[in-house]
Amino acid sequence: MLIGIAPCISPELLSVLHRMGHGDELVLADAFFPGDAFNSRVVRADGIRVPELLDGILALINLDSYVEAPVSMMAPAKGDELDLSVERAYRAAIDRHWPDTPAIARVERFAFYERARKAFAVVMTGETVKYGNIILKKGVIPVARPASR
Repeated sequence: MLIGIAPCISPELLSVLHRMGHGDELVLADAFFPGDAFNSRVVRADGIRVPELLDGILALINLDSYVEAPVSMMAPAKGDELDLSVERAYRAAIDRHWPDTPAIARVERFAFYERARKAFAVVMTGETVKYGNIILKKGVIPVARPASR
């Protein structure tokens, strides 16, 4: 355990977050997502729900402020209905850390899969809600300028 790092952040996930560059994407996938079929870098977070992981992750990284939608979720297939409480729970975690983040974008299923293929990593969670997958785009951490002498 480390001070200031949530227990849900494993050493492997901490390493992934550290190695990601600005603009890299991280998929937090539900328990049913075919992560290994889409990406060679898969981190296991079995039994951990997405809101808890979001809270832990967003305490360590910022979201990309240079794009229209730094957070995306899968759009429902025709005929499916969304459980809006899922997005509200995710948004609550986002707002605790980065309240100025734009609205969560919805991405068509196969476009979401394509982004998962290109993502820096996929984190397989214990999330069991329908349409529980989310993509985060990492931002640039502002560098403080040294004080003038």
